[in-house]
Amino acid sequence: MKVSFLLLLGCMLLAGCSSLTTHQSGDLGSLKHIYVEHLLNDNYRMDESIAAELKALGYDASAGPLTMMPDNVDAIITYDARTAWDFKSYVIELNVLVKANFTEKILGTGRYYQASITTKSPEETVHEVITSLFKHR
Repeated sequence: MKVSFLLLLGCMLLAGCSSLTTHQSGDLGSLKHIYVEHLLNDNYRMDESIAAELKALGYDASAGPLTMMPDNVDAIITYDARTAWDFKSYVIELNVLVKANFTEKILGTGRYYQASITTKSPEETVHEVITSLFKHR
C-alpha cells in the first residue's frame, strides 16, 4: 500500500517537469524578414510551425532550405528538436537559435525541455518557445 502511494506521488510530481529558457542578446523587435531553415530530418515540419508563429506575431517569415532563402532576410532561425512517439507525437527538447543574416551574430536563443508523462504537441512547444523569445511584440 505504501509503495503504491509513493509511486503515485512520484508520478504526479514528475508530470509537470518542464523547463523553458530564452535569452535575447540583440534587438529582435527591429527584425522584419525572418527565414527559418528547414532541417532534412524534421518529419514534423517544425520550420513551418515556427514561421507560422512568427507571422502571428507580426513578422514577415518564411521557411525552407537555405538555398531558397530570399535576399531581404534580416535573421535566420535554426532549430534542433528531439521528438518521440508514445501513442502521440511530442517534443522532448527544442533548441532555437536566432542569428543575423550577414554577420551571423547571435540575437537570441530558446530552449524547451520536457521529459514527463504529460506532453505537448510539436505545435504547442513551438508556440511556447517563440512567443517567449519574441515576447516584446
